[in-house]
Amino acid sequence: MSLPEDASVFFVGNATTLIRYNGFTLLTDPNFLHRGQRAHLGYGLNSRRRTDPAIGVEELPPLDAVVLSHMHGDHWDRVARKGLNKDTPIITTPHAARRLRHQGFGAAVGLRTWHDHELYRDGRTVKITSLPARHAPGGAQALLPPVMGSMLEFCGADGRVDLRIHLSGDTLMDHRCLSGIPRRFPDIDLGIVHLGGTRILGMLVTMDGEQGARWVNLINPRTVMPVHYDDYTVFTSSLDDFRRHVERVGWADRVRYVARGESLHLPTRHGADIFRTPEMGRPS
Repeated sequence: MSLPEDASVFFVGNATTLIRYNGFTLLTDPNFLHRGQRAHLGYGLNSRRRTDPAIGVEELPPLDAVVLSHMHGDHWDRVARKGLNKDTPIITTPHAARRLRHQGFGAAVGLRTWHDHELYRDGRTVKITSLPARHAPGGAQALLPPVMGSMLEFCGADGRVDLRIHLSGDTLMDHRCLSGIPRRFPDIDLGIVHLGGTRILGMLVTMDGEQGARWVNLINPRTVMPVHYDDYTVFTSSLDDFRRHVERVGWADRVRYVARGESLHLPTRHGADIFRTPEMGRPS
């Protein structure tokens, strides 16, 4: 079964998704390494991939933009660098944008926290806002590339927001860092949360299951889609860990578990659609 052309999130693997809505097609954190290949994490560190992506970079449809949370090898790899069109806008951190421009991606846009960038198509827009994120505790943040969360706001020709999607990015659950998000965006339709309990040099640098459940409680999205949980050897917290914790705090009914190669169908804010059961398929 092929995917619908619009209103879906297709899960490629790790933190890579293909979001199609209101005529826009966005790719997040492109990671197309295959099982056994290694992602470079800096300082001579690397991690072996345990899984294959659902599709290859050559199978992607035309893109309006890439949303990149940060410059780590499991979010931006050598396959993406070689295979993506160099003219594609890449919305990311200022740090990553500078590196991307050196790699030939001249349309890279670096956003400071709370700043935004808009894309336009046939009278409709999608506004991408950079949100705070914390990739390591305390001063250890200086050892890792800066990271951002993102808010995607899809607006129709009338200017009203039809859909609001929050991408957590690789962050720890830090209330002081993240509490401004629900204050500014109290009405979030879908939260795509990066999990995995990633450990580098013994340090936790992404949310484990317990932190993920607290993130859901703080951000309060209507629906939650977990990603970034079993693809690499540096991940220490399983999807079942997250499942247990969200069940314990009473948020299990909000979570949709989408396997690689499956899609989550999206609602419209002003319509009667609801999030439906994922269906198998590939983007056409």
